[in-house]
Amino acid sequence: MIPNATVVTSPDTPRYVFRNESILPFSPYEVKVGVYNNKGEGPFSSVTTVFSAEEEPSTAPAGVSATSLSSSVIEVSWTAIPWKMSSGRLLGYEVRYWHNGEKEESSNRVKAAGNETSVRITGLKSNLAYYTAVRAYNSAGAGPFSATVNATTKKTPPSQPPGNVVWNVTDSRVILSWEEVRAMENESEVTGYKVLYRTSSQTNMNVLNTDKTTAELLLQFNEDYIIEVKATTEGGDGTSSDQILIPRLASMDARGSGPSVLNIFSVSSFLPTIFSLTLNSVL
Repeated sequence: MIPNATVVTSPDTPRYVFRNESILPFSPYEVKVGVYNNKGEGPFSSVTTVFSAEEEPSTAPAGVSATSLSSSVIEVSWTAIPWKMSSGRLLGYEVRYWHNGEKEESSNRVKAAGNETSVRITGLKSNLAYYTAVRAYNSAGAGPFSATVNATTKKTPPSQPPGNVVWNVTDSRVILSWEEVRAMENESEVTGYKVLYRTSSQTNMNVLNTDKTTAELLLQFNEDYIIEVKATTEGGDGTSSDQILIPRLASMDARGSGPSVLNIFSVSSFLPTIFSLTLNSVL
């Protein structure tokens, strides 16, 4: 193929635009640039491949669905659109969303890059219907939106924490119990509880899930332990109980042959929280 050539007469021009209506979208062209003056031509640059402009996506994503994950989060997913490299490079997808009572034209938008086919929308209002639609985009622009789908965020978690937390230490076990949390009408129903615990030297909480109002922990009492309890719901986790501090009980052995628990620690060593304490003397 005989190469085409053009002359740019202005020495200060940093770019050149080649126009041809017959060029297909995203067509590759090999280009090199040289300089000249009245003495003749100088050296050419190395060959570089450039592409003509892309064509924006012409189809909308299919299989769009929206699922409520909590009182403030919805997940939107879709099927990737068929895409040919001859049309350009697909940069990703754009998801717009608005809630019942808002105008579609004032919707918020989030983007999913590349080949991602789902996105989580956070920071939403509870117990409210949200509408969403998805479209693909590239450097040439965005394609048409999909059909609109909707999902309703769940009710908020209970504001009431588990009350009257009672604990008892027996050997290396901590036995916990607490009062049932009852959700209000505008709150999500309780599905279970989380017991969160850590040593005083740890920063991350360990988690024990239960569907009862009691729990048993097997702990090594060479450090102080911090424990709290919260309800779990479809709308998220509820309010935590006050933290409980259980001092280390290193002198107790597994058979409970040491002195009574009351002789090992003083109630004054606890955090300033209110709790019920039941202790059995260990003989």
